[in-house]
Amino acid sequence: MTPIDPPGAKELYAFGPFRVDPDKQLLLRGDDPVPLTPKAFQILLVLIRHGQEVVTKDDLMMAVWPDTFVEEGNVSRTIFMLRKALGDSAQDRFIITIPGRGYRFGEQIRVMRLEADRRIDIAVATHTAAQVDVEVRRRSGRMTASAVVAAVVVAAVGIAAIRWVWQPRRLLTEKDTLVLADFANTTGDPVFDVTLRQGLMVQFEQSPVLSVVSDQRIHQVLQLMRQPANTPLMGETAHEVCERAGAAGVVEGSIANLGTRYVLGLKARQCRTGDSLADEQAQAARKEEVLTVLSDMVRRFRERLGESLGSVQQHSTRLDEATTSSLEALRAYSAGLQVHAAQGASASLPLFQRAVEIDPGFALAHGWVGRAYADLDQSDLAAASIERAWALRERASEPEQYFLTALYQTLVTGNLEAARQTCETWARAYPRDARPHAALAGIIHKAPGRFGAALVEAQRTVAADPDFAIGYYSVGVNNQYLGRLDEAEQALGAAAARGLDIDEFVMLAYELAFLKNDAAGLEREAARARARPGGETWMSAREAFVAAYSGDMRSARRLSDQAIAQARQAGQPERAGLWEAGAAVREALFGNRAEAERRALATLELAHAREAEYGAALALSMAGNVARAQPLVDDLARRFPEDSSMQSSALPVLRALLALDKNEPKAALDFLQVASPHELGLARSTVSGLFGSLYPIYVRGEAYLSLHRGTEAAGQFQKILNHRTVVGSDPIGALSRLQLGRAYALAGKRIGAEAAYDDFLTLWHDGDSDVPVLEQARAERAQLR
Repeated sequence: MTPIDPPGAKELYAFGPFRVDPDKQLLLRGDDPVPLTPKAFQILLVLIRHGQEVVTKDDLMMAVWPDTFVEEGNVSRTIFMLRKALGDSAQDRFIITIPGRGYRFGEQIRVMRLEADRRIDIAVATHTAAQVDVEVRRRSGRMTASAVVAAVVVAAVGIAAIRWVWQPRRLLTEKDTLVLADFANTTGDPVFDVTLRQGLMVQFEQSPVLSVVSDQRIHQVLQLMRQPANTPLMGETAHEVCERAGAAGVVEGSIANLGTRYVLGLKARQCRTGDSLADEQAQAARKEEVLTVLSDMVRRFRERLGESLGSVQQHSTRLDEATTSSLEALRAYSAGLQVHAAQGASASLPLFQRAVEIDPGFALAHGWVGRAYADLDQSDLAAASIERAWALRERASEPEQYFLTALYQTLVTGNLEAARQTCETWARAYPRDARPHAALAGIIHKAPGRFGAALVEAQRTVAADPDFAIGYYSVGVNNQYLGRLDEAEQALGAAAARGLDIDEFVMLAYELAFLKNDAAGLEREAARARARPGGETWMSAREAFVAAYSGDMRSARRLSDQAIAQARQAGQPERAGLWEAGAAVREALFGNRAEAERRALATLELAHAREAEYGAALALSMAGNVARAQPLVDDLARRFPEDSSMQSSALPVLRALLALDKNEPKAALDFLQVASPHELGLARSTVSGLFGSLYPIYVRGEAYLSLHRGTEAAGQFQKILNHRTVVGSDPIGALSRLQLGRAYALAGKRIGAEAAYDDFLTLWHDGDSDVPVLEQARAERAQLR
């Protein structure tokens, strides 16, 4: 196929009521820009440039997605959105489907060739001011002189105003932020109270250059002003918050009735002077059109604030497509976000669920249902909602598509390399968005043990949004993994100085107190946790591991049973199963085989979520129950073929344990080879289950012990002791002291063996005497004398 325009020509295209500028990726209908996604615009351009020739789907995929594997359905969905933007009728006036072949353009195309960039404004102004077409037809090859003169004269009438659209005045810099005030709603309809501000937020967040002050920061400023967090953000209050937050301006919205119509207004003012930055006003004929009208207003508003037209065109999805067309669904979703920020996952989950009940196609609401379930350690429920959100991701804005894709890759498939690529692309496209850096600082870099890289991303998270609480947690926890406990505490102090307070801060402080052997600190943080909603449950689970670490198994069992019962009572069976699995692993490690098997089976009655099933399989493998463990290993391999942690850590560990049960230590070492590159990383089960990190090293040490290779075994267990800040309160941190003694004894290093045994026995001085591993340790130590 031969394109109808020669390479390198500077041309605009016209068809029907539309004009297309390829360089600026702009589609105009009359005077108004028509929003298109980048891929839709590229498909339009391909079809235009091939005139009325048929373009196959394969050709479209090669042209628009040259370096990416895509499904054929992507083309169909994009064509559908393009037709919708063009207002194509059922007869497909502009884009015609050729069954079994592809598509062709159905309108005659007029070409406007421009000799220099300065002529762009003239050509567009000519069209918008007087509907004058400056055409270059292939057969004539040139314009008449009178046509050029007419075009310039007509353009001169309106060129000053039109040129502003193409070269907007830059009112805000890339470092400026805006405060979004609450809408002044005089309609009497409460559905607009929270909804329109959230819609405004969604629209502004699509901009890669404009940034808004977070709700968390606004709440902190209101607190400093001694105002309740729910104080209406309007009038003088909004301007004072704007000044105190260091923002450049405040955007105020309004909605009022005009007969049966709705009048919407937007105004942006400088915080200190009150000078106007921009304003917009528009009318909606019906309530159902309010979100669409608001979308169009914000697009124009962003241009007036200084964002380039090309950027607005590329990063502007209408609210009904980026969120939902239902005001009631958006209202529930908006309330859910507010409650999540203030009260957490449990309180916000019903609101997000309400949003998807009203609009089952609301992609973002499905994503937040999944996010809330994940916060509550309900992995399978989280995966189901996130998978639904990902399937609907085309009904979200570009930054939210990145968000949903990252959720899907981290929490559903577990493909961390794909998630890394997604988040790095997201960060480049939206450099002011803290979320991609937060995701990279989380499991994406932590699971493979890239704690230094994770720390850098955590610091970038805080730099992008100093009020994003999870950023401080990531700075703190990655410093912990790097062994920098003082720096970890400093991160918590920095968060507290900004008035930030989330459950993760208490968890981290408790872990730091454990690593510093600070008994008073442990008591203090446990009390803080129990004063928080739901804190009793997760703190009991953590205290159980700390008790077990020093051999106090009676307390550990009591605390675990308490946490499990509370989770079940709260309607969280997957979380209960996860904590049951952790208890089963502890029992297996300490030699209580019957109890380990009982708890492993109890786990499977509660949940088959990824981490819970992994824990059950671990416990059964360590307890020697190969018959029950093997089907779980096979199931995990089948269900999670892309999961990075499962394939590079969990499954190798399980297969090695089963090989050891069969007295095949060499095979166990072979299975563990795949885990070597990332064996110092953080297992997914560690995040909430508190077990699993460094297990490839521990099991490798056991394989060397089975082979009577004491020196190699000692190297593995010493490696675990050298990374105590990664292992935390996992039982292998305590048992590695005992295993080191056994390895030294095999290697003939009696003094080292005695010291290692004594280290373990000192730690377990007050441990329960009937724990099998303690009885064995005492007997082995006696034989060394």
